[in-house]
Amino acid sequence: MGNDGGSIPDRRDLVRNKPKAEQADKANQTKARWFYCALSKRKLQEPVVSCALGKLYNKDAIIEYLLDKSAYGDGEKICSHIRSLKDVKKLALTPNPAPPSTDPSSDSTDRPQFVCPLTLKEMNGVQPFVYLSTCGCVFSQAGLKAVAGSSSPKEKEKAQEESEKSLDLCPQCGKKYAAADDIVPLNPPLEEEETRRFALERKRLLEPLKKKSKKRKIDGDAEDEPPAKKLAEHLKPSLNPSIAGASRAVVSELAMGDAKRKAGMSDAVKSLYGDGSKRKETFMTMGTFTRYA
Repeated sequence: MGNDGGSIPDRRDLVRNKPKAEQADKANQTKARWFYCALSKRKLQEPVVSCALGKLYNKDAIIEYLLDKSAYGDGEKICSHIRSLKDVKKLALTPNPAPPSTDPSSDSTDRPQFVCPLTLKEMNGVQPFVYLSTCGCVFSQAGLKAVAGSSSPKEKEKAQEESEKSLDLCPQCGKKYAAADDIVPLNPPLEEEETRRFALERKRLLEPLKKKSKKRKIDGDAEDEPPAKKLAEHLKPSLNPSIAGASRAVVSELAMGDAKRKAGMSDAVKSLYGDGSKRKETFMTMGTFTRYA
């Protein structure tokens, strides 16, 4: 190399550096989380539901997943914590009142569909949003804090005295909620999501076992009864007066018929049936089992 009229290569030309890892576009990630269903990857359409981790789903996608866990390839990875529709909450979203842009160059999918009803801030991932697990109403975090903090200190002290856990009223529907437990963030950061997942698993481990229904318990007790007891219950006389009277009438008719039949018998035939008292054995019945003895 060199002395040939050409250039002399340096280290940058001879050694190839390791290429930098590709990084996902944060804008596209934010748009996917706030504009599209986390399970079906389709655009959010009401009814929209959310789980305890704060992810957004189309309700029809959750129903499809619960009916067939293999309906979506990564369904178990995304929402394995959802066991039934009781594990999700239907959200009361406020549609965006702003008219769509008339600019032909603008993309219609970039327009947020929902806003905060208190501040009219768009739900586009820039502002943190939360929902109330008691009613499902969705607000921006700043708007809800501003409304909750507008009450006077005396009212707060009075509410704390009335109950150990201070309850606030939803500014949209008026339903009570606990600020410490019922406010769920939508699409929280990864660290907070893992914390909420751990708390959810711990809560489920502490849940008591499901109790059997009263009807099943009664049926189980009946199955455990011994056969003799079941037979005795079955043979008990009926408490119905009409059935009891009919039974007595049948028994009396049978007794009268038996008496008439025996009245026409001779003494020799009557001696074969006996009167029930123990008779002395004869040479014909000695050492044998007979009902006539």
